[in-house]
Amino acid sequence: MFEKILIANRGEIAVRIIRTARRLGIATVAVYSDADRDALHVRMADQAVCIGPAPASESYLDGDRIIAAALETAAQAIHPGYGFLSENPDFVEKVEDAGLIFVGPSSQAIRAMGLKDAAKRLMEKAGVPVVPGYHGDTQALVALASKANEIGYPVLIKARAGGGGKGMRLVSDPDAFPDALAAAQREAKAAFGDERVLVEKYIQTPRHIEVQVFGDSHGNAVHLFERDCSAQRRHQKVIEEAPAPGMNEETRAAMTEAAVKAARAISYSGAGTIEFIVDASEGLRPDRFWFMEMNTRLQVEHPVTEMITGVDLVEWQLRVAAGEPLPRTQDEITASGHAVEARLYAEDATRDFLPATGTLHHLRFPDNIEAARLRIDAGVAEKDAITPFYDPMIAKLIVHAPTREEAIEGLAGALEKTEIAGSTVNLGFLTRLLRDDDFSAGRLETGLIGRKQDVLTKTAPLKARHLAAAIAATSGAASSEDTSDPFSTISGYGHFGPLLHKRTLVNGEEAVEARVAAQADGALAIHLGDDEASRPIIVRRDDPTRFASWPGHITVFEGADALTLKVPDRLQAAEESGSGDRLRAPMPGLVKLVRASVNETVQKGQPLLVLEAMKMEHTITAPHDGVVAEIATEGLQVNDGAMLVRFQEAE
Repeated sequence: MFEKILIANRGEIAVRIIRTARRLGIATVAVYSDADRDALHVRMADQAVCIGPAPASESYLDGDRIIAAALETAAQAIHPGYGFLSENPDFVEKVEDAGLIFVGPSSQAIRAMGLKDAAKRLMEKAGVPVVPGYHGDTQALVALASKANEIGYPVLIKARAGGGGKGMRLVSDPDAFPDALAAAQREAKAAFGDERVLVEKYIQTPRHIEVQVFGDSHGNAVHLFERDCSAQRRHQKVIEEAPAPGMNEETRAAMTEAAVKAARAISYSGAGTIEFIVDASEGLRPDRFWFMEMNTRLQVEHPVTEMITGVDLVEWQLRVAAGEPLPRTQDEITASGHAVEARLYAEDATRDFLPATGTLHHLRFPDNIEAARLRIDAGVAEKDAITPFYDPMIAKLIVHAPTREEAIEGLAGALEKTEIAGSTVNLGFLTRLLRDDDFSAGRLETGLIGRKQDVLTKTAPLKARHLAAAIAATSGAASSEDTSDPFSTISGYGHFGPLLHKRTLVNGEEAVEARVAAQADGALAIHLGDDEASRPIIVRRDDPTRFASWPGHITVFEGADALTLKVPDRLQAAEESGSGDRLRAPMPGLVKLVRASVNETVQKGQPLLVLEAMKMEHTITAPHDGVVAEIATEGLQVNDGAMLVRFQEAE
């Protein structure tokens, strides 16, 4: 076994690898960019080396710097985690040329499966069923549009390199094909450096089921059962579970056999995932699944497999990379219970899941939950920052229980007990999805979230009692156990009755006015609004409302939802920001494409520019009819709130 390894990644996967390495007595080396200098994975590792500026292209994607760091620290192997360089065969060869060991498959295996079109041709030869489509080399618009017509709409345009939903577009109308193709190619080029795509038939009632496979250098290959990843948005997984709901033994046998066959076809060594698209219109059938792609690395959702099998997949990776055979044979791998995982992101579900940034001023996870086992894989700690440079995942919450119903309820309960303030997060959305009738019943398909997005992203309104509790917490008025003596609490005393304190909080753009009075029993009476005759809301010291105060704000928690209110500085007047004549950036990003010009008359909803953030493209549209006076230029890096478009004032 290795004595020291370098982890060529960041965030929760780097932290997760460090924990297994510690258990095995292996020293770890972290690498970090300037933006991650104080990150959790850096603090946890035995050593840490800075490899460059914040942009991933100048740090985490710089293979030469990473290899130099490994040699400098006398690491014997490099674990790539997932993403970044984990599926880059050129990097694997450079690692081996430097006399180091790559913890993962061979460069030949990565190349065989790295391009979706070539991989599907290979799988066809191996007898693995593949989705009908065009996987050739032609990339001309006319040729691809013709192939789409032959396949039959709807079709899916997919980047031939990479994954994670980047460079992917669903097209139902032939007239929309040119724009969708151009967008997919731009996104693929930005994310993977390869703009080539393939076109496939879109399965109308699809489920996404994948099989965890593992191979070694001794010719062994096994599976560790399946995972269901059908709960997706924008082709990115949101909630994963194992085993797949509704899976029968006949279909499982066919699917796992096909997965192992795929791994053996390329003499695969290490952890890998064979992803299948499944037609679930008539339930799960052994003749209704097709190979989509192979991920030649560890997956984000690997914990659900670990929870049902009791296997530490990172330990297996390290043992296999060190030349050991697989720790178990196929007959020795069993599964029990059900595991569900939710990806907790810094994103605004109410704004079409726009990525969010911010400092995590308050971060609390539950310690445990009833009748189930809770696991939290976090890549950050309280006071850490979510930056615009990398994927905005905060943590993964995983629950294992005897049944699917218990696991789902346990995970929903854990999400409701999680508290985060300082950045917008998707806690409420995840909880509503888990408790959705279709999801709970196992009626899964990849379009579920899209169909129900409005309902799933609708937050609960702030109740008056919660608003009163927030007012009380920020009022500065006394709330002692005994205020009967007026001299013990001056702030609560007045000559002819309780002294009223005026307090204002800001909810979005709306100012919330209140008057606060300390009472003799230690409670605070909160009068909301201007009506002096209104009945006050009494807030006591033991009020159950959960909240977190942080600079200039207070966040109130209600279940898994949270509402953040601004606390105006009493010594400073709040400045007005923006107007209806200006369109501002909803997040930090790069102006990738400008589709309007100065003096152009535009209509409400018309695309004005494309903003690239978190490696995804977001189209910015006109909020109203108007004439463009100014517009950002292509290639401009903008901060959250920066002006993108200014409209001419209406005459």
